[in-house]
Amino acid sequence: MSLAPRLVCVGEVLVEMVAEEIGQSAAEPGHWIGPYPSGAPAILADQAALCGADVSMIGCVGADPFGDACLARLEGDGVDVGRIARDRELPTGVAFVRYHEDGSRSFIFHVADSASGQVDAAGLAGALEGADCLHLMGSSAFSDRSVGAMLTLARDASARGVRISFDPNIRPEMLTREAHLQGLREILGRASYVLASEGELPALLGDGSDTDWARVLLGRGAEIVVIKRGEKGCTLLQRGGSEEDVPGTPVAEVDPTGAGDCFGGTFLAAVLQGVPPVQAARYANVAGALSVTERGPMSGNRRLDEIIDRLAQG
Repeated sequence: MSLAPRLVCVGEVLVEMVAEEIGQSAAEPGHWIGPYPSGAPAILADQAALCGADVSMIGCVGADPFGDACLARLEGDGVDVGRIARDRELPTGVAFVRYHEDGSRSFIFHVADSASGQVDAAGLAGALEGADCLHLMGSSAFSDRSVGAMLTLARDASARGVRISFDPNIRPEMLTREAHLQGLREILGRASYVLASEGELPALLGDGSDTDWARVLLGRGAEIVVIKRGEKGCTLLQRGGSEEDVPGTPVAEVDPTGAGDCFGGTFLAAVLQGVPPVQAARYANVAGALSVTERGPMSGNRRLDEIIDRLAQG
């Protein structure tokens, strides 16, 4: 494997409060556990750093204890936090997560108008200097400001020959914002690596199956498209026609939040270090499974040697 490929991640860095009880109401007093450092791009960045990539995070947090907690977690796991700004007026963003009997989740986000929502195109000059890959996520498309920053970086990456990785990570409210969807479709069209959950490509692009759209993207220039299927594993499609279902790893689930991001961080770090994509997908499936065995979106993140050991144990 080559040494320390440089991965740049962009987007929301926030804290998460988790409902203690399944079925807990958000309209009545209840117990909440946290704060846990979170934000989909931050979870991925943290996991990629644990797996050996040289990771830089671009984002913003408040000058408050929640911001301190996020920076301490990321920096402690090896992420370069030099481009995470500290806003002296706005607080760090917060997400509240509830779990339901059917396994689904509900979120309340306080992000767009917080410090965590203040990432914009200003001050991004030189952010991709020496980068091997830029990772962007649809969850960050919560404002015109954030979408503009993502497009600026994506176009700069394309001009520099830096690979783009994109996870649609669609939130329901995004599907009503046509301008934001158009921005995400442009980024998707520039991506070398696409890491999508089941149903996201049709939701973003129109009628068709996940694999149908994956093949379209590969024909337009993508190198790898992964369809994440949760506990069932993933489907890996590569340019040239290779397609393989990679089985998942059964575990006792405690908290599913962040599993797909943990998968993505593992997969990208491994592929960028020269691991064959199918093997990288095996590592990523194990990492995603392990991540759900602990409460908190980064609590189950693991180093690559731990993941390899667990895979060897079956």
